[in-house]
Amino acid sequence: MALKEILLIDDNYIDNYINKRIVTSEKIAEHITVKLSPVEALEYLGSKMDTLPELIFLDIKMPEMDGFEFLKELSKLCPLPHQQAKCNIIMLSSSINRKDIDAAKKNPLVKDFLTKPLDPFKLNAVMKLLV
Repeated sequence: MALKEILLIDDNYIDNYINKRIVTSEKIAEHITVKLSPVEALEYLGSKMDTLPELIFLDIKMPEMDGFEFLKELSKLCPLPHQQAKCNIIMLSSSINRKDIDAAKKNPLVKDFLTKPLDPFKLNAVMKLLV
């Protein structure tokens, strides 16, 4: 199953580079978009409400706005359940803090929580969640 678009949201250039290479090598998306901040990602998503990415990988710890604040803003941007169902959000973080993991798993917008680094095995597990 090839997705139309995957959105990577992370303030770390190296993580974005690695994640993009892994997604590209697995050939699961026609287009991969990278945003270095949640604010930039929200602006991007707001401009394309009719064609939201099917999958978003979201970091937690970022300056300006963290991943949980992004989720709150996204729920305002996409308040209707059918809009939210279009985006599958995976928290992809280096955090091993139990509070972060529990908060991510309790958030209705988040499908799963993964620890960095992303690898082909984790990516394939995510794809199975989307089927």
